[in-house]
Amino acid sequence: MKMIRLSIIIFLLAFIFFGIQTVLAQTDKCADQNAIKSMNESELTNCIDVLIKAKSQSVTATKGVELQLKGIQDRVQALEAELVTRKQQIDQSYKELANLLDIFKIVVKKDYIQSQSFCAICNFIASDTIGSFITIQEFQKAAVGQNKLLITNIAQTISGLEVRQKNLESEQKALAVTKSKLDEVVKGAKDYQSSLSSQIAALSAQQQQILSQRLAGLNIPRSAGASSLYCTDDRKIDVGFNAFAFYTFGIPHYVGMNQYGAYGRAKDNQDYKTILNAYFQNISIECRDIPTSIDVQGYGSINFEDYIKGVVNKEMGADLPEALKAQAIAARSFAMNESKPICTSQSCQVYSDARRQAANDAVDATGKNACGEGKAEFVISNGSIAKTWYASTFGGYAHTSSEIWGGSTAYTKNFADTRAPVSSFDSLKSNAYDNESACFYTAQGWRGGEYKNSAWLRAEEVSDIANVILLVRKDSSKKCFVYQPDKPPPAPDASKGCPATDNWSADKVKQELGAEAISTATSVEITGVDWASGKTTEIKINGISFNGNEFKNYFNLRAPANIQIVGPLYNVEKQ
Repeated sequence: MKMIRLSIIIFLLAFIFFGIQTVLAQTDKCADQNAIKSMNESELTNCIDVLIKAKSQSVTATKGVELQLKGIQDRVQALEAELVTRKQQIDQSYKELANLLDIFKIVVKKDYIQSQSFCAICNFIASDTIGSFITIQEFQKAAVGQNKLLITNIAQTISGLEVRQKNLESEQKALAVTKSKLDEVVKGAKDYQSSLSSQIAALSAQQQQILSQRLAGLNIPRSAGASSLYCTDDRKIDVGFNAFAFYTFGIPHYVGMNQYGAYGRAKDNQDYKTILNAYFQNISIECRDIPTSIDVQGYGSINFEDYIKGVVNKEMGADLPEALKAQAIAARSFAMNESKPICTSQSCQVYSDARRQAANDAVDATGKNACGEGKAEFVISNGSIAKTWYASTFGGYAHTSSEIWGGSTAYTKNFADTRAPVSSFDSLKSNAYDNESACFYTAQGWRGGEYKNSAWLRAEEVSDIANVILLVRKDSSKKCFVYQPDKPPPAPDASKGCPATDNWSADKVKQELGAEAISTATSVEITGVDWASGKTTEIKINGISFNGNEFKNYFNLRAPANIQIVGPLYNVEKQ
């Protein structure tokens, strides 16, 4: 029975490991570094979605597998203990057998003598009576029978011990195989998840490069104090026709500290350590040595803390002491992790030699006043200074670095940056800590002329984006013919499956779709939002459902001008 149980365990482990290898094979198409370099944004996003889903499924499945493995480990340990006990019993039996063998020799000898000395005539002559003859006869027969029974029992004991010994050795071998399979499954799962993380990081880096190039023309500010915010509310602009606009909550990049969120938290009387712990996890605020100077592009080598004062002055305009202190520590920790010379634009940290007293005081309060000369406070994660990203406005939700750029950090997190739980766009607008930012809820991009420098789209343009998705769903090769209609198509690239490219018009897309095409968008509504993580999950156009991320990707591929949905959480407005 135990052998059958071990066989079942081994089969289960082999099945799990085979499943991991099978899923890994399905994601190999997104692992080719040469192919990644030639992917467009949509292809990259699709690959990232596949890999993230595969990793999520693996992690979820591994939790169940780990429970199963724990049970298997417990059974293995029980079997090991049982085998030890059984081996001890067998060893003891062999010791007892040694004594039995001595008895066995005596009994065999005695049996031989008795069997040879058994003489019915002799017994008859020696007997006084018939009764005594019969008694002696029966006694001798019984003695001989007992000897034979004892000999048989000893022989069976020897045979039984040999069988038990062989079974023990067999189960020990099976147990060794089981333990080996356990190690193989655990290693396979960890290697698989590590491989996915690396692939996601590579894809995300390429995607971020494309996104950065595309968003550069939008002139979106990253930092709260970098310059005047260019976010405007297009709802105030009447274009005079039925139109839709897609409003994003927040602006890139949603990782680390939300500057307007820090401002809102400071207004709610949170101190700087509480603020930093809200935006970063698994951290501590500690005093560490600071460098004497730092190399800054265009300025040369300058005093480190003086540099931080220039950054805080430019990065955060609000004169709330606790928000400025949080900014000082974030800027200081970021600077320690950035390559040198450090740039003075939003690609690094915005800096100028202008100063203001409130910013200077915040730097000193978290520097020499808190730690003494030559030291200052930093954000520490796992014993090291963390790279504390920050940005102007998150739109009520922070995201992990792996969600935005790939890779992983132990200290960034995805959470609702709100005063209370939210379950609607209205409650988010009311409760988000950064809701005072001009970029909290805006449509990004614009067109002149009849669109009056706004991001409004005609209903026919929205239906065209939906039709493009339906067309590519129907025939993936058609992706080579749908790009921004007012831009030239990219060059043909057979390696990407596009030996020919074109920008098909909305009418051409409809023609290809036939009866399935949407004539014009009359109903556009967000029907799914993950309020826990801050992502639009579903949008319906004329009752047809589209995945939130799918629509965002094709919107950014097909929408005219430089109009973009720039974040994971978005809504639709209509006029």
